[in-house]
Amino acid sequence: MKFRTGLLAAALLGLTAALPAQAETLRVGMECTYAPFNYRTPDGQMAGYDVDVAKGIAERIGVDLEYVCQEWDGMIPALLASKFDLIVASLSITEERKQKIDFSIPYRVSIGRILGAKDAKLKLFDDAGQPIPEAFKGLRFGVERASTYSKWLEAKLPEAEVVYYDSNQSMLLDLQNGRIDIAITNPMKAYLDFLSKDDGAGFEFVSPAIDEVKYFGPGVGVGLRKGNDELLKRIDKALAEMIKDGSLEKYSHKYFPFSIQPENWKGVD
Repeated sequence: MKFRTGLLAAALLGLTAALPAQAETLRVGMECTYAPFNYRTPDGQMAGYDVDVAKGIAERIGVDLEYVCQEWDGMIPALLASKFDLIVASLSITEERKQKIDFSIPYRVSIGRILGAKDAKLKLFDDAGQPIPEAFKGLRFGVERASTYSKWLEAKLPEAEVVYYDSNQSMLLDLQNGRIDIAITNPMKAYLDFLSKDDGAGFEFVSPAIDEVKYFGPGVGVGLRKGNDELLKRIDKALAEMIKDGSLEKYSHKYFPFSIQPENWKGVD
């Protein structure tokens, strides 16, 4: 009886060994409303540049993904509370954020520009590319709450009349309807979602590229809790492969008529 039991156990062990190991599942936090970077399609599927990057990482490190939608201003607190394992949500790598979480190598540029009405003929920056504080007086300035743009705005223009928004979409809607005069945002998103459409026909960029490393960092990266060094190495390796084999460049051109990779960035006019 013991012999038969041993044979059965050995057979079961062999069967178990023959089965494929269950893939690890990583929960990925993103806004899910920030097209074309991360958003839900009408049929409920996740799509966008950040989503493609997350999928590319998952394929290369052999994991499954579960998407967790999270409002922007609670993104890092939710990561720290273990609501999800990674942030892949166009999160800029900044020194302030690096005190709380770890980041991968950059997978796209981090930059801002200000939008305003064409007929306003605004002159907000000097020839050195620095904001002129007096030029902003009387202007209602829209910015997304808890963003790198808000950090820059609060530091550079502390006297500005700032209107904070929970989403980029609601900010641009208010700009279009005259409830604010100017707005600072992601120029790639602004170009695709606003300036290239009828709604944005009367608007233009009224600032040069705003990309001070102190506020915007070296680019956008994957965020994860400190102490996950092995996972971070795997993610960095995957991203390095995606840069080398052209995958990230391919994702860029899927959504934009220009590259958004740090080494190839030439700006948006």
